[in-house]
Amino acid sequence: MNAQVGNDNGGRLMPLLVCRGLACQRGGRLLFRGVGLTLAPGEALWLQGPNGVGKSSLLRLIAGLLRVETGAIERRVPIALADECAALDPELPLGGALAFWAALDGADTARTADAMAAMALTAFADVPAAYLSTGQRKRAVLARAIASGAPLWLLDEPGNGLDCGSLALLRAAVVQHLDDGGGVVFASHFDLALPAQRALNLMDFAR
Repeated sequence: MNAQVGNDNGGRLMPLLVCRGLACQRGGRLLFRGVGLTLAPGEALWLQGPNGVGKSSLLRLIAGLLRVETGAIERRVPIALADECAALDPELPLGGALAFWAALDGADTARTADAMAAMALTAFADVPAAYLSTGQRKRAVLARAIASGAPLWLLDEPGNGLDCGSLALLRAAVVQHLDDGGGVVFASHFDLALPAQRALNLMDFAR
C-alpha cells in the first residue's frame, strides 16, 4: 500500500517537501514501505511509533543521508537536520562553532547570535563546546538549525535531555519558524502541540 499524508493546499502553496512511496531497509530488515507525505510552508509533521520503527531513518532519508530503496523524494528547499550528533568542534567556543556551521550553510553568520538567544545560550558563547552539559549541547544543535536559515527543519527527538524551560524555548522557536513560513518534520515520543501539526505513525507502514 502506498499511503499519502499531507495537504497540497489546493495548489495555492508550493510544498517544501514531497515524498512518494518510500521504503527503507536497515541491516537487511525492511522497516517501512509505501510512506508518502507532502509538507507545505507553515506545516509540522509529527513522526510517531515505537523505538526501531524507522522514525530516525525516515528523517535521514529525507536529509539524503540514507539510500532510498523505493520511491522518490523531492527536496524543494534547503534542509537542516538536528539529531543526536552535535557535530560541534569541542575546542572552539560555542559561538565560533555555530558561526562555522552558519558560514558553511551559506547563512549570514549574524544569525548565530539570534539563534543562541532563542535557545538561551548567549551566556555560553565563549565556553568551549566540550564543556557544555547534555541539555546545553542539545540546545546548541537546535541553535545550529535556526542559524542555518534552512526553511525545512528535520528534528530527531528534539526534546531529549531538555528541562521544562528548555522545552518551552524549543516550542517557541519552532512556532516562530512555522509562522515565518518554514516547515518541520519531527520524530518524538511526546507531542509538541504545534500549530498546523499533523501526525504520521510509521507502524501503519511497517512490514
